[in-house]
Amino acid sequence: MITISSLTYYPIKACRGFDVQTSNVQRMGLEHDRRMMAVTPEGEFLTQREYPKLALITPALKNDSVTLSAPNFNSIQFGIQKSGTPTPVNIWKSKGVSAIDQGDEAAGWFSDWLGRSVRLVHIADGIQRILNPGYAVNADDHTGFADDYPILIISEESLQDLNSKLDNPLPMNRFRPNIILKNCEPFAEDTWKRVRIGEIEMGLVKPCARCVVTTIDKETLEQNKEPLKTLSTYRKQKGGAMFGMNVIPLNEGEIKVGMSVEIIR
Repeated sequence: MITISSLTYYPIKACRGFDVQTSNVQRMGLEHDRRMMAVTPEGEFLTQREYPKLALITPALKNDSVTLSAPNFNSIQFGIQKSGTPTPVNIWKSKGVSAIDQGDEAAGWFSDWLGRSVRLVHIADGIQRILNPGYAVNADDHTGFADDYPILIISEESLQDLNSKLDNPLPMNRFRPNIILKNCEPFAEDTWKRVRIGEIEMGLVKPCARCVVTTIDKETLEQNKEPLKTLSTYRKQKGGAMFGMNVIPLNEGEIKVGMSVEIIR
C-alpha cells in the first residue's frame, strides 16, 4: 500500500523547510508553503542559485508569527503580515505580483545574513498566480511563490534508485518535495495522472525538471555536478533531467503522514 512517509513545508522560498505530521491542503498548495520569499529592493526574487546561504536559513511557524534562525547568527521573531499596502514583486514570468512587505526588522536580518539589501514579502491575500494553461486542470488553478506548481511529490524508492547510481548518496532535501511517498516502484509517480489521499484529489501534471539548486549541499553549501550528471544519463527529457512530479490539488482538506494513496488513473 502506497502511503505518505513525510510532509514538508517550505514557508520561505529557497530557505529550509520543516516536517509536519498533518497539513491542510489548499488550492495554492500545502498550507503555509512558499507563501513568503526574499526579494531585492526592486522586487526581484532571490534563489539559492545566486545566494546559496538561503539554504541555511530555518524558518519556524507558530500561530501567526515566524522565527528565523541561521548558524551562529541571532534569531528573530515577528508577526506575519498578510494584508496592507501591497508592493509588486517579480518571480520568473509572473510580473507585478502583489505582496506584503514584512517590515524592516525581517529585512535587516535577511540583509545582514546575505550581505546585501533584501526585503521579505508574503503573498497578498486573494492573489493567485495562475498556472500554465497547458498543464492546468482547471482554469483557476494557481500557486503562491513556488516556481511553477503548488506541490511536488517524490517517492522514497525513486531516491533510492538514484542513490544506487551515485558514489555518494544524497538526502531527499536536495530536491525539496512537499509530499514523500513510499511502497511503490521507483518513479512510479511518473505514470500517475490522478491520485486521491483521503478526500483530496490531486492531478500529477508534469515531471519536475531539476536545476543547479539540487547540486548544492544544504549543510556545507559545497557544490558539484551531482545529481544532475547522473540524472541526465537516464532521466533526461525535453526540458532537462526529471526527478519528482509537479502536482495540482483539485480540492481542499487535510492529509496526514501515514495516509494511503489511491491511484485513480
